[in-house]
Amino acid sequence: MKKISVCMATYNGEKYIKEQLGSILVQLGENDEVIVSDDNSTDDTLRVVDTFKDSRVKVFLNTKEQGYTRNFENALEKSTGDIIFLADQDDVWVENKVRISLKYLEKSDFVVSNCKIVDSNLHILHESHFKLRGVKNGFLHNLLLTRYIGACTAFKREVLLKSLPFPENAKLSAHDYWICLVAELYFNVTLIDEPLVLYRRHDNNASSGGYKSENSLLHKIKVRVYTLYNLLKVYNK
Repeated sequence: MKKISVCMATYNGEKYIKEQLGSILVQLGENDEVIVSDDNSTDDTLRVVDTFKDSRVKVFLNTKEQGYTRNFENALEKSTGDIIFLADQDDVWVENKVRISLKYLEKSDFVVSNCKIVDSNLHILHESHFKLRGVKNGFLHNLLLTRYIGACTAFKREVLLKSLPFPENAKLSAHDYWICLVAELYFNVTLIDEPLVLYRRHDNNASSGGYKSENSLLHKIKVRVYTLYNLLKVYNK
């Protein structure tokens, strides 16, 4: 049995994290782990996590620059599993997400599942992120217009090792954009059409997930040039 590491970055997530952790832990084995990296929350996030009293949940404080990309990097660096799942603090995993993802990972290195877009109360806004956003695999397509959601990904440790450390400028290469492009360029990527996550959209989301964009055209060009440069740097890694 391969060990699973679920990596979650938290910040002021007390409102939803209990529901999310509950949906995750029920799908894991006794030797798996949930790595929680907290970005110095000022609410009761860590107290809620502690109420689970589950030895599989391991909490670390982010000691790098603040922000979700470095917070996720911290969680990933602390992971020890053979298979890595990314998880947002405010989503809910659908039953059998882990089992279905592992099945696809038998023949692939990196998988991206579909998800249902829901509001803060889990009312469905869109049944399929894939259909709504026209999700496709392929390196060039996702370099120019990625619609992958990090919280819907799972991958083998080899992908993680190729991805770490993240590029120096986190503002020009978000964690999920970076990992997904590393996977597309150097590994085998498979899309899972079945929605395996209830992807919650609310006013306090840390990342946009492709559902809003306030970046200028110049910034988008800088992101792609910078990311491509760093992707080429890890070629021989």
